[in-house]
Amino acid sequence: QVQLVESGGGLVQAGGSLRISCAASGRTFSRYAMGWFRQAPGKEREFVAAIMWNGEITNYADFVKGRFTISRDNAKNTVYLQMNNLKPEDTAVYYCAADQLMTVYATRYDYWGQGTQVTVSS
Repeated sequence: QVQLVESGGGLVQAGGSLRISCAASGRTFSRYAMGWFRQAPGKEREFVAAIMWNGEITNYADFVKGRFTISRDNAKNTVYLQMNNLKPEDTAVYYCAADQLMTVYATRYDYWGQGTQVTVSS
């Protein structure tokens, strides 16, 4: 069982940066791949980034490549999403998720956090 809690969301101007975090409970965090997803009002939840259990492999949605970086610290049971050069279209609730396999498909993830709001003003 893994419980996830996101933090670090907020309001930022376009072009700015924000780092959001996801703290996990449970001693098996290091066994899980972690993903970040987002959901804007009226839209479906979409994949943003994912990272393998050991941090050696990452995957990004095309629309965040070169702007966002996913990382993890297994000693702290935490995964991060550094977001640079933010755009108004990045406004959404951001969710972290955990699964034994790294995948872009939200339905495959077993555990989810409650989400953190990121709002980018123009």
